[in-house]
Amino acid sequence: MKFVDEATIRVEAGKGGDGSSSFRREKYVPFGGPDGGDGGRGGSVILVGDSGLNTLVDFRHKRLFRAQKGEPGHGRQMAGKSGEDLVIRVPLGTVVTDIEAEAVLGEVTDHEQKMVVAKGGQGGLGNVHFKSSTNRAPKKTVPGSQGEARDLHLEMKVLADVGLLGFPNAGKSSLISAVSAARPKVADYPFTTLHPNLGVVSIGVDQNFVIADIPGLIEGAADGAGLGIQFLKHLARTRLLLHLVDLAPMDGKDPVASVRELEAELAKYDEALADKPRWLVFSKADLLPEGDAEDLAGVVMEELGYEGEWAVISSATGHGTRELMQRVMVVLEQIAEDEAQARAEAAMAEEATEEDEAAFDDSIFGDD
Repeated sequence: MKFVDEATIRVEAGKGGDGSSSFRREKYVPFGGPDGGDGGRGGSVILVGDSGLNTLVDFRHKRLFRAQKGEPGHGRQMAGKSGEDLVIRVPLGTVVTDIEAEAVLGEVTDHEQKMVVAKGGQGGLGNVHFKSSTNRAPKKTVPGSQGEARDLHLEMKVLADVGLLGFPNAGKSSLISAVSAARPKVADYPFTTLHPNLGVVSIGVDQNFVIADIPGLIEGAADGAGLGIQFLKHLARTRLLLHLVDLAPMDGKDPVASVRELEAELAKYDEALADKPRWLVFSKADLLPEGDAEDLAGVVMEELGYEGEWAVISSATGHGTRELMQRVMVVLEQIAEDEAQARAEAAMAEEATEEDEAAFDDSIFGDD
């Protein structure tokens, strides 16, 4: 099965126009000399971020993208017209990799952010550049250079603050439906989610965050089983993971075993992802007698030796969902503050280093 979050395309920038070999020919000017103009620059291929896109599905049908060639130069020292750049719009979170070089060229993370992935060729030189006192009628020109060509792999990683994890039918889609305007498919059977879903959770004025729901994982996911593993990469950018645990599983599976299985799959897939902050969220509390959900959650955490953040919710009745989102908002704001402070400290350290280097240069090379 092919997924719309990955695509392979070929980009070819335009060739530069050739330089012109021309001589000035006018009445009463018998020896006008060379006047061949330069060729125009070839168009480049540029990726541009577009917040209105959310898949790479458009690249399934069109995979070759060519920018316009530059026009050749003309007489009277007139340069050829440059080729137009080819702009390709991609969703935010697109990682661009050069397949042949096996190198990541960059990531498109902001709206209208531009990334040149294939640079157009330079225009060639006309013969006017080669005239001299000993060569008054040069015929030499320089052809335009070829534009860059690359095979690219595009991979879209969802930009979300919070990611939902869990086995199939753990209640992830129900939760994102209860706390946001997203409306993923919800049913009383597993594997209803086949692609990532995004929702915006609004807590108050200027207080909101993006939450992502990916297809449920199954045992052996890290080895390629099921669909969820295809989308775990989307959670790489999240700041916080909510691990949903079904308190009333249809198959009667022990919640403790479920948590340990998913933790093992995460560690096997990516240690960095497994080490992300992760809360246990016990879902479907409405299916148990009143008070039993909290008691069962306590037993599960005791057996796991879990001491982190947790919550008991019911997406069907709304029990605990609002409080959970408010707690998440507080943590995200604190993480944002810590990241801003870290960036400021790094900038100050870099500035101090540059000042020290400048002072050192002055002491060595300055005037006595």
